[in-house]
Amino acid sequence: MDSREHTFLLLALLPPMLLLLQVNIANSFQQERDNLTNQIKGESHRPLHRFKRRWIITTLELEEEDPGPFPKLVGELFNNMSDSMSLLYLISGPGVDEYPEIGLFSIEDHKNGKIYVHRPIDRETTSSFMVRFDVVDRSTGDVVDKSLFFSIRVSDVNDHAPQFLEEKLSITVKESQEADLPIFQMLTVDLDQKNTPNSQVLYSLVSQTPLLKESSFLIDQRSGKIQLSGCLDYETAPLFTLLIRARDLGKPPLSSTATVHVHVQDDNNHRPVFTQDSYKLQIPEGQVSPGVLRLPVRDQDSPFTSAWRAKFNISKGDEDRHFDISTDPETNEGILSVVKPLDYESLPARKLVISVENEAQLFSCEGGKLRKAVETRVSVTVNVEVMDINDPPAFHPGTLVVSGQEGGSPGLLLGMFNATDPDRISSHISYKLVHDPENWVTVDENSGAVTTRKQTDRESPHVKDSFYTIVVHAIDDGLPPQTGTGTLMLHLSDVNDHAPSLRQPLLQVCASAGRTSLRIDAVDPDLEPNADPFTFELDDADGTWELGKNWGRSVELLMVRSLPSGNYSVPLRIGDQQGLSQKQTVYVRVCSCPGGVTCAQLAANTAGVGLPMGMLIPVCVAFLVLAVALLSLLRCYFAFEAKKSSHWIRSDDTGVQTLIMYNQESKAVSTQVCTGVGDPTVVLQVNTAVGGARPGAKDVNEKPPLMADTSGLLHAAVEILFLHAYICDTDTFCEIERKADFAGGGWRVEVGAEQEGGSK
Repeated sequence: MDSREHTFLLLALLPPMLLLLQVNIANSFQQERDNLTNQIKGESHRPLHRFKRRWIITTLELEEEDPGPFPKLVGELFNNMSDSMSLLYLISGPGVDEYPEIGLFSIEDHKNGKIYVHRPIDRETTSSFMVRFDVVDRSTGDVVDKSLFFSIRVSDVNDHAPQFLEEKLSITVKESQEADLPIFQMLTVDLDQKNTPNSQVLYSLVSQTPLLKESSFLIDQRSGKIQLSGCLDYETAPLFTLLIRARDLGKPPLSSTATVHVHVQDDNNHRPVFTQDSYKLQIPEGQVSPGVLRLPVRDQDSPFTSAWRAKFNISKGDEDRHFDISTDPETNEGILSVVKPLDYESLPARKLVISVENEAQLFSCEGGKLRKAVETRVSVTVNVEVMDINDPPAFHPGTLVVSGQEGGSPGLLLGMFNATDPDRISSHISYKLVHDPENWVTVDENSGAVTTRKQTDRESPHVKDSFYTIVVHAIDDGLPPQTGTGTLMLHLSDVNDHAPSLRQPLLQVCASAGRTSLRIDAVDPDLEPNADPFTFELDDADGTWELGKNWGRSVELLMVRSLPSGNYSVPLRIGDQQGLSQKQTVYVRVCSCPGGVTCAQLAANTAGVGLPMGMLIPVCVAFLVLAVALLSLLRCYFAFEAKKSSHWIRSDDTGVQTLIMYNQESKAVSTQVCTGVGDPTVVLQVNTAVGGARPGAKDVNEKPPLMADTSGLLHAAVEILFLHAYICDTDTFCEIERKADFAGGGWRVEVGAEQEGGSK
């Protein structure tokens, strides 16, 4: 045997020797560690001996989908302990007695440890198995060596073709799709081992239907991206069908196909065109007219798409924005409307130039390449003739602003309205006043002069922010007559013609031992500097009332000493900044408020005592009916007495009056109501306490004699009479005024009689 043969023999024996060396080294290291552990634990008192334990296993190679025959030997294993004892080899783990495949592997029960596989293996299901080998003494059943774990790998074969995610699919591409840009990417899945030829896929286009030279599709063999070559034409081919193949590089190669339907979406490659070149139109002046003209167009693109829908524009002839044009969404027609009235006198005729385009960008295909078309809009001419009609007069200016001082004398000229007829042939114009709620002015029919007829008042409710509005019409005599409207805004400056007055003359307060504070509010309709701050002065306070702090529009009223329950009057004078003042009277009601009850609550409780709610309403209605009947009887009586007497029978006095003193406490007041006819004898007399009980009264609830004798009906009648009632006949009148709340127990009644006609 020569040196070359020795070399080849060594090379052939080198792998098994290296494997055996590796196993021996590993087992020796493990044996030494186990011996040391046993010595430390004291598990054995026998002298320690060093043994070299080793596993020997051949290469276990499995190929997926191996057809057999089965069981098939796949390898052997050996442990050197078999030299000194009879061994039993055991195998366990996945593929033996565990998931995923039980009973796939087994080991022969003899010394050589042969390993068998019992059926084909699918690598895509399980690519490797981690099995465990053990060796035990047959006689004792003890494990004599460490377990050996070994990974059995399954080699891949090309048993799966690449599969498309969808075998049939549809995509949509715009007609304006540019070439050499990806449209769609085909995707596949190959279950064979990754990064091997068995799973590498190449794509190819098998067929295209229809096959057009100017419109063809390409696919990248590596990425599967589909792209266009040339231009699409929706009108020529709205649909393409592509057959795509995916093939792997395994041996033998496997493949599959998918069908792609490419739908072409119509885009704007056709311009809209007007159906005629020009139009003529007559429009009356002074009117807003929608839809005066419809402009139809033709477009070869798909209806109701952005490539078909038209956009109209008035490019010339409408500088003043009198017209507007829109698109009918159903017919695609242009709708021309008059949105601002035309004027025959300013421009009797005009020419409109209307252009049209699509919503989508126009494109074209030249030499198989997509081009964006240069916009050349199609246009049409509309000749508009304005028809002359009678125009209403026009005011110059439309609103006339005049300033003046309120309270001016009648006959003052405020201003002149100026209205003209815009028509070429002028008409006669007359003026008419249509809005003057206070009847302050007159308007000259021919000249339009506005003159005051009585004094103006800035505080009128029809004056807003010092402006009074007057509206005048100008009417021509054309056919038909037309009317124009002019406005005069009269600004009234303020004069000091109003003295301050009380905002609320009635006040209520609970009786108390100490000083009590009330608040008096005043108002003045005048403006600065004729209004607040106000001055307040008491008139004959009699030591009962004082004024405290002045807040400009209000003042503090102090009750200096305690007053019994009753009604009191406080006269005072209120003035503005300019010194204009007037005398006012504040009526103060003092009531006892047991348990914190207010005057208002006390009045409400007094009014409703003794009657349940269900009976209160019928009783009130009955009282009201009786009061009306009483008033009717009194009126009839007055009328009858007036007819009997031809003149008044009066005393030497000019009238029958009663003077009431309000600043004195506990005075009984006799109030008279006169009839004014016949003998001036008192017909009805009511005595009431003003300011509290009468002096010497035994009980504060003691009534005057007449009040004690009157019935409930008379009581209700008097209550009705005090509500600002007026009892009048042809010759006389009596005014009765309620001055305080009846529930408080006190009244003040002023009665006056005056004769109208007849001898005095």
